[in-house]
Amino acid sequence: MSGGVILHRVMKMKKTAIQIAVLAAALLALCLVCRLAMDNTYMAGMPARGFRPEDVRFSMATPDVLDHGAPELREDWLRVPIHPRQPGKTFVEVWDGAGNDIGLMYFSVGRFGTVYDWTTGGFTGDSVVLAALTAFCLGVAAIMFRAYRGAKGPAFYAYGTIHAVGFSLFALLTGVIMLIVTLRHWLRPHEFIMLSAYSALTSAGWQFMLLTLPFVLAFAVAMSVSNVALWRHEGFSPKNVLGIGVGVFMALGEALAFFLFSRDFSGSEWEWRLWNTLCNVYAAGFAWFECMLIGAIVCGVKAARHVPAANADYILILGCRFHRDGTLTPLLRGRVDRAVEFWKDQRETTGREAILMPSGGQGADEPIPEAEAMRRYLAERGVPAEKIELEDQSRNTYQNMAYSKTLIDGRAPGAKVVFATTNYHVFRSGVWANRAGLSAEGMGSGTKWWYWPNAFMRECAGLLMNRVPQEAALLVVMIVFFGLLSVALG
Repeated sequence: MSGGVILHRVMKMKKTAIQIAVLAAALLALCLVCRLAMDNTYMAGMPARGFRPEDVRFSMATPDVLDHGAPELREDWLRVPIHPRQPGKTFVEVWDGAGNDIGLMYFSVGRFGTVYDWTTGGFTGDSVVLAALTAFCLGVAAIMFRAYRGAKGPAFYAYGTIHAVGFSLFALLTGVIMLIVTLRHWLRPHEFIMLSAYSALTSAGWQFMLLTLPFVLAFAVAMSVSNVALWRHEGFSPKNVLGIGVGVFMALGEALAFFLFSRDFSGSEWEWRLWNTLCNVYAAGFAWFECMLIGAIVCGVKAARHVPAANADYILILGCRFHRDGTLTPLLRGRVDRAVEFWKDQRETTGREAILMPSGGQGADEPIPEAEAMRRYLAERGVPAEKIELEDQSRNTYQNMAYSKTLIDGRAPGAKVVFATTNYHVFRSGVWANRAGLSAEGMGSGTKWWYWPNAFMRECAGLLMNRVPQEAALLVVMIVFFGLLSVALG
């Protein structure tokens, strides 16, 4: 990959990271300002069970930690103002007028007068924090979606684009969930306590799985249908069941999550925390897989439908296997036809004649190089010989790009390049072009509906296999984050 391409990507990633960091810092500062500006009073609550507020009595284990104000009745809920006095912890027993014990609350007061309610998980200013978390999730979604929309031209073909799509969706759905949580806590804090809000936050992966369930089921069905059609046309083979395998994996993954989260659990608090953490970690890991798949599908479809600007100097045609008699398979013929179509359209609209560069060497079972087979077909299509240049040494997509770049740089440095390949192969080919330092945009030729999904799944698998360490590190970060969140918040 060229230094310019690397620098461009680093700058884009750095810009996105800086924007997210600035957003987090701004919201944190806002929370601190609001906390310092607001009254230290915390409003505790408990169900009102047929007694009057004026008859309620309180007994504190440590009286000098906090005071309470006059209780008030809101609907069927007793609200009690709690005023901090000094740091410490205390139990508060609540009695009715007849001396009956009607509840027990447990509070702690921090160094800055923040009251924490261990019974409900609430604390002074908790609504502001919920609002900030909601704003952060929605802000991250907006930043990452903007990064996706801003990925133009050759810069579009990058793993960062996949991440931007998938994780902007994750952040958006999490933000919507947090918005609902925040509104419910604001409107009816006695019914939707902070412990419920913590649960919604720590189980974001599970919530994401629930919301994307229709997509998963539709995807599994579509992959199965396309693979059955593929078997009928090409026969059964291991490579022709990848789509069904992925679909079944996703359906079983959702089913396992339903099983885990629906189980009743009995045990100590820490045993429950451990079980809850394991469930949330599983959901977070599966959500990562879904984010990558959704991102790859969106980017793959967009790349396949993209039409480059009509200003190309070179049109690179990526080769693949052909018939032993030298004629092209429908797959390879589609690539060449797409390139010729673009070549003719550009010539007619702009008068600019590009050079067609078939790229592909000779395999062990091929009588001639793939580039030569394509050259002969181009000649049959009426393309002048002087408008064709061959790259006939490459053996894979990366070499297609790297060897072609060497030839183009030697003949026309700075030339504008586009490449033609099959629709499902465009995005991954663009990634390889970037790695080879070739600045190029792709266009896709069509293929049978039953062939495209399975082939695209192979492309997705290839993309992940190219970055196992990096993607594994991202998965670990996501799992550790939600694991620690679950352990801390329960």
